[in-house]
Amino acid sequence: MNKCSAAILTGALGFALAFGLIPRAESKNKAGAKITGQTMSATGCLTKEAKEKNEYLITGQDGKTWGIKSNTVKLSDHLNHKVTVTGKITKGEHGNEAGDMNVSDLKMVSETCK
Repeated sequence: MNKCSAAILTGALGFALAFGLIPRAESKNKAGAKITGQTMSATGCLTKEAKEKNEYLITGQDGKTWGIKSNTVKLSDHLNHKVTVTGKITKGEHGNEAGDMNVSDLKMVSETCK
C-alpha cells in the first residue's frame, strides 16, 4: 500500500468514527449514568440487604435486582412481601445490582413472595 492510499484510508476511518458511522463501545458507567435520575417501578419480593444498613433488595420480574432505600416509605413493614415500588434511580449498575433506587411509593401485591 502506498503512502497516499494509507492516508486516505486513515482519513476515512477518522471521519467515520468522528461522525458516528462506526458504532463505539459504551462503558457500563455511561449506561448507568443515563438511567440515574429516572423514575421507574419494579415488582418483586422485598428482602433485606445484609451488607448495608437500611437498604433492601427487590428483584423485578425482569430478573434485575435493585438496592432500595426510602425516607418516606417504611420498607421494613413489607419485608418478605411481594410489592411494587416506584422511585428515582440514584445510582446505576454496580456489583450484582442493576442500580439503587430511592423509593417514593410502595403498593402491596401479596403478603408472601410466592
